[in-house]
Amino acid sequence: MTSSVPSPTARPAPRFATTRWSLIRQARQNNEKPARAALEELCQAYWLPVYGFMRKQTSDVHEAQDWTQGFFASLLSRNAFAELDPSFGRFRSFLLAAARHFASNERDKNQSVQRGGRLILQSIDYEEGERQLANELTRGAPAEVLFERQWALAILDRVLNRLRQEYNDSDRSLLFDALAEHLSGTATDELLCEVASRLQLSSEAVRVSLHRLRKRYRHLLRDEIGQTTESADDVDDEIRHLFRVLSR
Repeated sequence: MTSSVPSPTARPAPRFATTRWSLIRQARQNNEKPARAALEELCQAYWLPVYGFMRKQTSDVHEAQDWTQGFFASLLSRNAFAELDPSFGRFRSFLLAAARHFASNERDKNQSVQRGGRLILQSIDYEEGERQLANELTRGAPAEVLFERQWALAILDRVLNRLRQEYNDSDRSLLFDALAEHLSGTATDELLCEVASRLQLSSEAVRVSLHRLRKRYRHLLRDEIGQTTESADDVDDEIRHLFRVLSR
């Protein structure tokens, strides 16, 4: 793995006990409490790719925010996006197609519609979203490209946050902080000695720790992406797609 790993930009993400598909199914059961929980999890994980897509669909920032809010809330509707189901295979493809479908409908209506009743999605921080999207929005890339890049970054952020949480839970946060920036690239002797001196460990101990960190990262990456595909056979292809998107 040669692609760089971005620093996490959000609070540690909770561990999904189910796949993204099952969250969509749960959110359509008209049971408000679990539906709200499912919606909040989906929103927390993927609101920025969707918001970036919506920002490319309308020049009105507030309208894009309304559309993003309405998009996630609409997933609670039993009949919402009835033609969009797990047959898409990959949750990334489903979410992009659903966002495109929703934006098209909103343009046809030519008005902003509030949805979801009392469901206010507290996990959306539009100010932070604007900060993260600032450079992307000036590049002139199509909405689909912006979505794909933000999706890839969201996946990597979730993986890195999960890994950080594991190290925090085992009282190894200092080790994680020292090694996380070296997940990719070559671990030179100079680097190992510098980290070893800082942590008061041997260079060999640091080398082994870094190897284990990278191995665990790869495992969590496969697990995270595996939750967005219907078939395990798609995981490797989805990983290649992720890093191809980030290299553009």
